[in-house]
Amino acid sequence: MTRDEMLAYCLAKPGAWLDRPWEGDEVVKVGSRIFAFLGSPDGEARLGVKCGPSREVADEWLHRFPDDARPSPYIGRSGWNTLRLTGGIPDDELVDAADGSYDAVVAKLPKRERPTV
Repeated sequence: MTRDEMLAYCLAKPGAWLDRPWEGDEVVKVGSRIFAFLGSPDGEARLGVKCGPSREVADEWLHRFPDDARPSPYIGRSGWNTLRLTGGIPDDELVDAADGSYDAVVAKLPKRERPTV
């Protein structure tokens, strides 16, 4: 899956919008919260998503895809992973990861910020 395909997929979610809070990175938010990081500082397309409520749960991705998944810098302890888009993770699993991150973030939003479906 390409970075542009993943960006388009994330932006198609209800209430999703693009933000560029840091140089070289794009993030997709719902309400005021990020649910996907789409950066490629070293030229490799990656997706940063919430993969579980804790580091232990998110570690399943690291065990299943040791060459293509790693804890996200700074926020990895909170269950966020960075997944290579052009590696060995199947596209449907990348889509599932984006869906799970979106759902987890929406569930924590105040009601006034939740998108209407």
